[in-house]
Amino acid sequence: MARDRTDEPEDAVLREVWRDVLRRDPHQQFFHSDVRGVLRSIGPVLVEHPEYVEVVGRLCEPERVIVFRIPWTDDAGRVRVHRGFRVQFNSALGPYKGGLRFAPSVDLDIIKFLGFEQVFKNALTGQDIGGAKGGADVDPKALSSGELMRFCQSFATELACHVGAAVDVPAGDMGVGSREIGWIYGQYQRLIGYHEPGAFTGKPAVLGGSALRPEATGYGVVYFTRRMLAEQDRDLDGARVVVSGSGNVALFAMDKVVASGGTVVGCSDSRGSISEPDGVDVELLREVKGQGGSVADYAEKRSGASTADGSPFTQECDVALPCATQNELGADEARALVQNGCRVVAEGANGPVTPEAREILRDGGVAFGPGKAANSGGVAVSALEMQQNAGRERWSAQDVDERLSVIMSDAYDRVRDAAERYHGDGADLENGANAAGFLRVAEAMTSLGVV
Repeated sequence: MARDRTDEPEDAVLREVWRDVLRRDPHQQFFHSDVRGVLRSIGPVLVEHPEYVEVVGRLCEPERVIVFRIPWTDDAGRVRVHRGFRVQFNSALGPYKGGLRFAPSVDLDIIKFLGFEQVFKNALTGQDIGGAKGGADVDPKALSSGELMRFCQSFATELACHVGAAVDVPAGDMGVGSREIGWIYGQYQRLIGYHEPGAFTGKPAVLGGSALRPEATGYGVVYFTRRMLAEQDRDLDGARVVVSGSGNVALFAMDKVVASGGTVVGCSDSRGSISEPDGVDVELLREVKGQGGSVADYAEKRSGASTADGSPFTQECDVALPCATQNELGADEARALVQNGCRVVAEGANGPVTPEAREILRDGGVAFGPGKAANSGGVAVSALEMQQNAGRERWSAQDVDERLSVIMSDAYDRVRDAAERYHGDGADLENGANAAGFLRVAEAMTSLGVV
């Protein structure tokens, strides 16, 4: 990444931290982008809290980076090797907590970016959990069920000595669902020799997984969006909503949109997008996707749906929920959303809106909900799963949903209040999320001394 001095923070201390980040990791552009955003947000916080100045450099450096080899045997008997990662970024608030991602694009840059983001996201939930992220550079879609199980077991073998209920509690993420977590957890138990349900979250229900964990991120982003709309004296009832992606986050977000009276007028997957002004049939879409089909296959079954090769965010809508992957909504999509009257964009995925797109949305008067706040519902329910496991309890779906709604509403209040206090604009939720998350983590780090 070029060292453009226009990217540097104005504060001298923050500028020094930024240059250290560039010097240590000169090629980690995803990580740089997130660090830069945080440093730009926390200057006013440090004016009020100069005692937190010495924390910043430590906060931008992971406590521990673990990189390991994953050998496994495919169905043809060939030994294959992949690379695994676990970045334990910050444990000031509690045990490390964050998902595992299996995707060919996984590398140290992406995992550090996601781990840094997770520190702030977890802090904003109000729960006592630190931040981490992990994964491997494997394509789970290219593996048979038997191959994927063997891969998960080899992954768990290498990871086992670094995790545990009081140390680091992984969960699922892209390419890692409850099935894969079950296999990883099973191998972990074989290795440690005893039952420790709180060591992983996102487990199948029969293994102690929480009700609503698969739904949590999608539901949570809609709860956060409701609060954003309320600031504009609007709500989801009657709103036109576009959702990218067609995995758990996107599908459950669509469910909650429909339950709230909104209409999902467009969606997408990795093979294209569709527009359906009268509303997507979410159950039919879920059925088609469950059979390995695409949104184009779904559209063939619906007379009112039309397909396109590009982004779903070029059509008219009131709310846009990018729920697929990082950097999926760029400048062109942002301009289209502004032109077509979109009022709210809330990130259901991690970093789906590029920095340039965020500026365009702000300049166009579109409210922006950053992922570290808007999609924190998943880790919030993971923390609730940890509580249930610790108490050997099982809570109902209704109980978990009520707690999730409160957590997301409280997170919104923290973010908005910090935006107003430190940036003079309660609508600037990105700066508010960075400031509010930093405040909580910095207080904990200062209380622990220099560690």
